Amino acid sequence: MKFPIGAILESFCMPTDDAVRRAAELGAQGIQMYCTEGEHAPENFSKEERKRLLKLVKSEGLAFSALCGDLGRGFGNKEENPELIARSKKIMELAADLETEIVTTHIGVVPADPSHERYGIMQEACFELAEYADSLGFHFAVETGPEPAATLKGFLDSLNSRGVAVNLDPANLVMVTEDDPVQAVYTLKDYIVHTHAKDGVCLKRSSPEEIYKAMHPVIPDPNEMPAYLELPLGQGNVPFDRYLAALWDIGYRGYLTIERECGDNPSADIAMAVDFLKSKMN
Repeated sequence: MKFPIGAILESFCMPTDDAVRRAAELGAQGIQMYCTEGEHAPENFSKEERKRLLKLVKSEGLAFSALCGDLGRGFGNKEENPELIARSKKIMELAADLETEIVTTHIGVVPADPSHERYGIMQEACFELAEYADSLGFHFAVETGPEPAATLKGFLDSLNSRGVAVNLDPANLVMVTEDDPVQAVYTLKDYIVHTHAKDGVCLKRSSPEEIYKAMHPVIPDPNEMPAYLELPLGQGNVPFDRYLAALWDIGYRGYLTIERECGDNPSADIAMAVDFLKSKMN
């Protein structure tokens, strides 16, 4: 059982070039990068700079496992969607320049009831994104977490396309919906094209609608107990032995891309995560 290991550049909390070199030093084979704002947004990222960064990545023996195209609002607002879809297409075009075929994102919380108004709005947006991804031979990969895996599968089945696929994040399932990430692998097996290696625990059951409220960051109330806690790999409730075995069982051979969203020393946590994943693949 052997999977390539990746790391999200922003998780290192250091300049991009330094993060690329650090990922290589730690023994990763791939990297993922946010491309939604700042210097790496498509409108700010020149063709020359794209070529320069790709050359650096290759010189370090790395490849882009995926880009992150999460625009922070989901696709539940009919008025906003034309702009968000256009921007998402630009990010897919950027992915082509960086020689990856996968863009990961959050699309918002998929309602359990297909008759819900927002379900149809999200469906319409994803139809268009799936069509565009299919035209490129790409995948616009929805990150798990806002809804149970079975609900997400039903939504994806309705699109009749793998252009919109799945970025499986086991920690999000554990932390938000308390869904079994092992069963999620089998439920979503036809759609998984990328994964995040992350761990955590659910501290209290909360509404995903509140946690992912409007897809905007919510400033937590310091007096309120948080809903979940992200932890270094192996310290949370993701059953990695069974989870990795399930991925292997369904034929997934893609990246386990390490994501660390908090902590005092993320670089050290990522190094520990690389060692942890390698120990599970021996």
